[in-house]
Amino acid sequence: MSPGKQASESEAPVPMAAGARLEAMRRRVRLSRLAVWTVIAAGPIALAVAVASTPTTVEAATPATPTSVRTEAAPAEPGGYAQVFVSAWLRSSTDDATSAQARLAHSLAPDVELPDPAADAQPAPQSVTAVRSTQRAGGAWSVTVAAQYTDGSVRYYTVPVAVGSAGSSFTVTGAPGVVAGPDHIEAAKSPYGVSVPDGDLSSALGEFFAAYLTGSGEVSRYLAPGVTLSAVSPAPYTAVSVQQISAAEQTAAAEQVPADGTTVRVLVQVEARDTGGRWPLAYELTLRARSGRWEVAALESGESGTAQIGGAR
Repeated sequence: MSPGKQASESEAPVPMAAGARLEAMRRRVRLSRLAVWTVIAAGPIALAVAVASTPTTVEAATPATPTSVRTEAAPAEPGGYAQVFVSAWLRSSTDDATSAQARLAHSLAPDVELPDPAADAQPAPQSVTAVRSTQRAGGAWSVTVAAQYTDGSVRYYTVPVAVGSAGSSFTVTGAPGVVAGPDHIEAAKSPYGVSVPDGDLSSALGEFFAAYLTGSGEVSRYLAPGVTLSAVSPAPYTAVSVQQISAAEQTAAAEQVPADGTTVRVLVQVEARDTGGRWPLAYELTLRARSGRWEVAALESGESGTAQIGGAR
């Protein structure tokens, strides 16, 4: 038998088998149509039974691909590290390289030489505080540190610090350098240009601060609806008096409380007293008029600079 004939005979069953399968599918379709028309003719109940008995294929939903979220950590700020180093460095001496302060300075800056103060040198600083940090290239930082002494003088140092790539390791890379302190700038003009005389507003603020700082009364009595503010606890002062009130709006100086919903911003100068003396304090507040009285709607937070309104800090 020739190869061509053998190939034709070997390929013949393929189309025959495909045709047989196609014919079987057509026969099932015709039978299904016949069954449906038979059920319809039999009535609604039979149709419902037929539908209920029909197998249903449910395709499983493709699980959602997890989304990876990359969060970049803020660069580590080495101000505290430089502060600790300068404090230890100023309290150490080459004459006593085994002291606790000398060992600490060496551990933070292995390559930095210790100072050699004279016997009658200025005593160690009372406090050391990092005041500014500047990031440079390649993970390097320059930190400015202020050392305050008991005689009231302040000396400023710059400290070079290297920060590791992970932000969890630091090293002081060079000796501190003494620099001039920061320049003073002229403060912006205060928005509180309206002087507020004694009246309903000053009375409300006096009662509020008495409750807030001395625990005399409930603070909630002086708050606008929806505002949450707790008194300072434990109460730090025994007496408080309002010395001066300045407002940003002229409405605050009116003799009568304005219409409900009117708000004013004020700066209040307060004098607080305790067993240790007299303390001048200042607060920025927002007050809102309601039912013929002034209520505290916001108190500026000394920590975040944001107003405490509606319980949010």
